[in-house]
Amino acid sequence: MGTGDFTHPLWLKELQEKLEPAGNGLFTLRKGYKTDDVPASCKAEVFFVLSAEISCIYRKNDKTRKVHCVILVPDFSSAEKINSVLEGIGNIASDGRPILGLDARKLLSIVLESAPGALFFPAHAWTPHFSVFGAASGFDTMEECFEELTPHIHAIETGLSSDPGMNRRLSLLDGITLLSNSDAHSPAKTGREANIFDTEVAYDAMVKAIKTREGFFGTIEFFPEEGKYHHDGHRACGVSLTPKETISHNFLCPVCGKKVTVGVLHRVESLSDRPEGSAPDGLPPFYSVIPLPELIAETVKVGPNSKTVSREYFGLLESLGNEFRILLDLAPADIAKFASPALTEAIMKTRSGDVSLEPGFDGEYGRIRVFEKLKRKEPKGQRTLFI
Repeated sequence: MGTGDFTHPLWLKELQEKLEPAGNGLFTLRKGYKTDDVPASCKAEVFFVLSAEISCIYRKNDKTRKVHCVILVPDFSSAEKINSVLEGIGNIASDGRPILGLDARKLLSIVLESAPGALFFPAHAWTPHFSVFGAASGFDTMEECFEELTPHIHAIETGLSSDPGMNRRLSLLDGITLLSNSDAHSPAKTGREANIFDTEVAYDAMVKAIKTREGFFGTIEFFPEEGKYHHDGHRACGVSLTPKETISHNFLCPVCGKKVTVGVLHRVESLSDRPEGSAPDGLPPFYSVIPLPELIAETVKVGPNSKTVSREYFGLLESLGNEFRILLDLAPADIAKFASPALTEAIMKTRSGDVSLEPGFDGEYGRIRVFEKLKRKEPKGQRTLFI
């Protein structure tokens, strides 16, 4: 299922030209925009839901807040009603993700009044600079942000730098569904994180599953260490720190003395009230994966964007089906019929979590490998890191 951003007026017009209602609160491509250049075995019926991400930057409780929020709506009428209100507040045509001087609570109020069928939830909830719980500009509780409207928050995005296991350390999220969504920075990244539903394919069914968890069967995740803000650190000095190391250095870079960016792991630990690895029973599962092109690239020792990887990748899709099926479901013997022994082993090791991790920090992506043993980077000025 794809999404279409509805807040930019030109994009909304383009969505109306290229999409047609499927009769279930979702949309399909109009006939003239469908493509036949995808292998038949890789094709499935694709539906789109209208969505928007909005950046709220404002002052609250004597602190500047920067909170990104996601809105899903079932029809163009709802999108147009929300847009008409937001146009009176700020410029929603300047960017695909409008930046408004608007309290996130007020944005939620506008959505509830303008489009009762909409679903509203905080985006990438732990990103340090632009999220509801971010260390630099967020809040310590949902109620602090949304006040009396908090009961209307049924879900959050966990983001690339955290996973459900980390989030379940906070009892304040026990009633919240943890979503993992992909952004649209590039088509190849679509579906890199995903939600699993066991419902009819319909907007109302999807929203109900998110609100109640009935029919919500969990998420597919990147390993959170691969996210850009998992560890604390200072990218300019190449310094990556665990939360304990950050505290021991008084939140200052041990190389240059400037403040470090406090990452997601640290922020989760500071707000959590449960030990690591603990969570209530009966919660939806999650599955951590490494994208198939990256696994292929490691086994053949070339870049993931190379022609060699692309050839093997599409060949496997043609023979075995979609990527998630290969990464999560197929038996090793079935994979081995079309994949090399090294790739088959890489997929099995990924399923068991037998991987090597170099956490991301301060805007730099982490690295995940199956066969290569990774070590933390040696920062510039290493001699001053440990005292």
